[in-house]
Formats: sequence, C-alpha cells, structure tokens
Amino acid sequence: MIPESHPRYKSLVTREKLAQYTKTGIVSLEGLTAHGRGEAFDYLLGEETTESALRAEKIAAALLLSANHPVISVNGNTAALAAKEIAQLQQASQARVEVNLFHRTEERVQAISDLLQEHGITLVEGAVSRYIPLDHDRGLCHYDGMYSADVVLVPLEDGDRAQALIDLGKKVIAIDLNPLSRTSKVATVPIIDEVTRALVNITGFCTELGQDEITRLTEDIHGTGFIRDALEYIRERLLNVLD
Repeated sequence: MIPESHPRYKSLVTREKLAQYTKTGIVSLEGLTAHGRGEAFDYLLGEETTESALRAEKIAAALLLSANHPVISVNGNTAALAAKEIAQLQQASQARVEVNLFHRTEERVQAISDLLQEHGITLVEGAVSRYIPLDHDRGLCHYDGMYSADVVLVPLEDGDRAQALIDLGKKVIAIDLNPLSRTSKVATVPIIDEVTRALVNITGFCTELGQDEITRLTEDIHGTGFIRDALEYIRERLLNVLD
C-alpha cells in the first residue's frame, strides 16, 4: 500500500497501475519503458501543465469540435491510464474512438476494447485494413475510423504513424511529454503534457468554446511554437535549480 502522504504518490500509483495491466496484456512490456521516458520529462516540467500546453489543449479542443470526422486513437498505455478521461472526452467532442497498437494481437485488442467499453466508450469496430502506409501493425485501421478522419488525436504516439497520418492530409493532435520526439515535431498540435492532465483540459475546453473562438483558434496553427515553449520552460527551471 502506497501512503497518500508519499511525495511521489501519484507517480508511484501510476507505475503500479501500469505494472498490473501488463499482467492482463493491456500494457506491453515495451509500454513500461515508454512511460518511464515520458515520466522523466514530466519531472523536468515540474509535473504540471504549462501555460503553453494549456493553449495547445484549447486549440486541440477547437480542432476536434470543428472536424467533420474526429477520431481518438487509443493504445495500451492510454487505455490503462486514461480510460475514464477518454470516455469524458468522447462525450464532449463526439469523436470516434479506435484501438490502434504497435504490438498488436487480437487478444490485446479485445482486452483493451473491453476496458474502454466498461467505461462507456463507443468504439469503431469491425475489419481492419492497411489503410495507413506503414510496414508494422499500426498501419492497420478501420475505414470508418482513422482512414476517414480529418482530425486524429494520438496520445502517447510513435512518430512514424503521426507522420503517415499527416502525409494522408489529416490534422494530428499529439500528447507527448517529450518535446524532442518525432511525434511532437511532426504533429499539427503537439501537446507537451501528461496524458490525463491533457485530456481533462481538452474536455473542459470542448464544453466551453463558442463557434467564433473555435474559428479563430483553428485559423493559423504553429505547432513548433509549443515545442520551443516547452524547451525554454525546461531550460529556465533547470537554471533556477542551479541558482
């Protein structure tokens, strides 16, 4: 039992949750490594949402609300950490939710689907084909899901699929704590924030934004600015630690 008074309580609970979900196949062992890398960047960011990330989350909400066919792509780590938050965002944005995995087996897809549906999430289901031009299993998706999407939210993403989605003419919203990742660099809107914090914020904005603000926010998006902001924020925090 981890005491709530522990200064690393939330982090330790998250690690324990991911470890438990590896036993059910929802999280892959490789997913544990990926989480550790992101957690390191969250330390550098002070484990809080920056003003710049909050602006990115507002733009992300506007993109989802303005889309004709928005889709949220969910992998094992996202399902394990944020099923409740995904359910709330789907309700607020009316986006479709699709399970998409790098380490794909039918058993993992079913386990993740069951977890998401337990939280009230409606999934894109049925046969998949290699609609995304990739050699690995993340190239597989549903026709009524990512293939037809104009905006795709991809939490905890790999860079080559984000790039492939961009090449297919889609707008990509990425949630990635690493501002130097390929995903962050190619995304239309890179959100440099922890996944549960980001999803809660995006959901909140989905319930607040009016049409005029949605139009303004989606007119001219400069994703690289959010990367520069994150790097500058980390630099200033490190300098303050040394002072």
